[in-house]
Amino acid sequence: MMPNLPTPPATINLTKIGAADRLFDTPQALVTDFAFNAATVAVFDDMVDRSVPYYQEIQRMACELAAEFSTGGGAIYDLGCSTGTTLAALDRLVEPGIPFVGVDNSAEMLDTAREKLGEAAAIRRVDLINADLQGPFAIEDASVVMMVLALMFVRPLHRERLMKRIYNGLRREGCLILVEKITIGDTLLNRLFIKNYYDYKRRHGYSEMEISQKREALENVLIPYRFEENATLLREVGFRQVDQFFRWYNFAGIVAVK
Repeated sequence: MMPNLPTPPATINLTKIGAADRLFDTPQALVTDFAFNAATVAVFDDMVDRSVPYYQEIQRMACELAAEFSTGGGAIYDLGCSTGTTLAALDRLVEPGIPFVGVDNSAEMLDTAREKLGEAAAIRRVDLINADLQGPFAIEDASVVMMVLALMFVRPLHRERLMKRIYNGLRREGCLILVEKITIGDTLLNRLFIKNYYDYKRRHGYSEMEISQKREALENVLIPYRFEENATLLREVGFRQVDQFFRWYNFAGIVAVK
């Protein structure tokens, strides 16, 4: 049975650090692969807020679910924690005795996360680990593992191994929370969903050039699965319950219970 926790606030005000996203607003003779470097980190919070539909609501939902599953001092891991937005939002929802572990392969991202999590680190254990999700790192005694817009950047060759590591590191009845950009099996619907997504980006101030150049930069880096492929992967490594908690065209929130 889940513990009785304080009712979460109606909204979570996500801390934003950095400048407005203008990474792709000038013509580039050669668009290179998207990278989580210092330039990206400087605008990352604005980028995801304007590029991911209902980003703040997704974070609120993901954190509410994480709070429900966080029990008995088991750690909450955020894999691909980027600038620490998710862990900072979680801090007000879970007991101080529950440790946080953030993992990211970008040292610059972790520097910003430390800034956001400064107050949290004063009252709870917060470990920020610089590691590649495709390589070896430990997940131990976790009640919750979160991956918010991160699995899609892991090469498909490594995803099953990563899911097995997550599953093995979770406590029984712990959960994995994924937020992913996905693709659709039906070609017509896939094109329509993508069109509507680009319309969303236009409404949030991105120009045609910015949309086009970022799409080219992500082409070889972000590899989305269909929801069914993600669900099959999760079930095959052992998760007994897998379902969607959010869906907007080609974005999905997925919860999987051990």
